[in-house]
Amino acid sequence: MTYCVGLRLNKGLVFMSDTRTNAGVDNFSVTKKMFTWDVPGERVITLMTAGNLATTQALVSLLDERSKIVTERSPTILEQPTMFQVARLVGATLKEVIHDSRPSGQQSSSKFKASVIVGGQIKGGAPTLFLVYPEGNFIEITDDNPFFQIGEAKYGKPILVRAYDPDLSFEDAVKLLMVSFDSTIKANLSVGLPLDLQVYTKDSFDVSDRPRIEADDAYYQTVSSGWGDALRNALTQLPSYKMKV
Repeated sequence: MTYCVGLRLNKGLVFMSDTRTNAGVDNFSVTKKMFTWDVPGERVITLMTAGNLATTQALVSLLDERSKIVTERSPTILEQPTMFQVARLVGATLKEVIHDSRPSGQQSSSKFKASVIVGGQIKGGAPTLFLVYPEGNFIEITDDNPFFQIGEAKYGKPILVRAYDPDLSFEDAVKLLMVSFDSTIKANLSVGLPLDLQVYTKDSFDVSDRPRIEADDAYYQTVSSGWGDALRNALTQLPSYKMKV
């Protein structure tokens, strides 16, 4: 399984993904799920993937391969004029991969399914995010729905819903995501460290800093233990339930 989150802030975009994949309770491994293409000064495009690993790896490989060779196909991910067109291309490529992978008659809801968060900025447009479904269709981020999650979303969503604010600093947004991921990791064995992080500043067209947060990361450990203590303290401060005698 997987957990990935993309946040849109007034300052830009924040991406975080776990790296755990599993094929049963005794077969875990670390696999990258965040991928970035950029043209300095002109565009930055980031992809995060969840679902069948063979499907997502084929999707990323096709997008990358087609961005490097001249073909008769429509413009590549590095040539699309808008992020909307990038999302269309990603959706079409994902649909193509699923179709080519399945046996005759098997549907996209099968074991080959995958979902994708794609985000970034192309010069002339604003930073944005899209959630792409296995069928190839997609939705765009809005003020009413300012973040996307894929994979094991339910455990980490409550803190995002309660604490997200578009005016958050990047530092506070990363702290928020740390709590969201820590809650998910503690509740679900199929999500785990290390975590990949990427912060994109609006109109910078640069993402040179892409840290990986390991299990022994001092800040992550501080947030994890501090959040647990804060929850316990908050619980004790709430009024107790009055039992009827």
